[in-house]
Formats: sequence, structure tokens, C-alpha cells
Amino acid sequence: MVKNMKNEMKNENRDDLGAIGIGAMIVFIALILVAAVASAVIIQTAEKLQQNAQSTGEDTTDMMAGKIFILSVVLTNGGANLYITFELAPGSDPIDPTAVEYNLICLETGARTGALTQSGNLGTVAGITATAASALGTAGAADPLNPATTYTVTLTPTGNCAPQANTDDTFVIQAGGGGFTYEVFKYGGSTAAGEVVV
Repeated sequence: MVKNMKNEMKNENRDDLGAIGIGAMIVFIALILVAAVASAVIIQTAEKLQQNAQSTGEDTTDMMAGKIFILSVVLTNGGANLYITFELAPGSDPIDPTAVEYNLICLETGARTGALTQSGNLGTVAGITATAASALGTAGAADPLNPATTYTVTLTPTGNCAPQANTDDTFVIQAGGGGFTYEVFKYGGSTAAGEVVV
């Protein structure tokens, strides 16, 4: 009888040890599952942040690369025309001149009455007379506009936007979906041919 009690106690001890082992295994598996879920969330978040950063970088590159640099603006034809020399920003893609939009914003000053905006694009013209953009030193319209090439366009503002002495007009130009370029045309005391306004 004593012998049987000892055997029963040993069996009970063995059962307790087995139960502790199974409990430890369940806790271990639960920790692995929690770690796997946490890892998946961290990886997904990092991937989303990387995609957002890449998208923002591409948008910024497009905005900066698709920009127009105004090199100079000179009055010609007795001061009636604006001879504009410009380039595309380095790294820009070739762009159709009709995708280059501009606005000439003329403010009411002196003899001018009422603000006026004239706009168009460098391929076709709406509300303002212009020659199509052409490569510097060549005749004929340029299509497409390419980086690393200097272009010219002649604008003839009319009405209130005609160049007048001692006035400032704002010129805004945008290449496709690229960034805007703002220039202020400063007409001094004279609007004679050869006067530089930018």
C-alpha cells in the first residue's frame, strides 16, 4: 500500500510537470503569433511610408524639372512687342509648345483703366498676339520644346496691357503640369525698343 502511494505521487508529479510544459508551449506559441502580427504591421507601415515618400519625390521632381526659366525680356518694334528668351529647366522632358500656358496680368495705373489679363500658350494664341516659340537663331516654330535649347517668343500685348512707362506687369508661365514661373515686367521711364524689362 505504501508502495502504491509512492507510485501515485510520482504519477501526479509527472502530470503536473507535463501540464507546466504544455502551458509553457501555449504561451510560447502565443508570443510567436503576437510577434508575427506586430512584424506584419511594422512592415506594412514602412512600405506605405516608402511609397508616399517616393510619390512625393516624383511630384517634386516633375514640378522642378518641368519649369521654364525666363532669361530676358526686351522691348522691340518701337516698344510694342515683348521679345522673350527662355529655356526649359535642366532635366525637363520635351514639351509641346501648346502645353506651355502664360498669363500677362496688367494692373490699373496711370492711363490704364481697369485691370486686364491676357493669356495664351506658346503654340497658339488666345487674346494676345504672339509668334510661336522658336529656337534661338532659327526660323519657324519649335515643336517640341527641348531642354538645353534656348527659345524665343514675341508677344504683342494689346489694350491696357500695352507696355507703358512707369508701370509693372506680372507675367506667369507654366510648362504643362510643371511649376509656375513668375516675372515682373518693370517698364522704366521709357518704353523704347531695346529697353530691358526683365
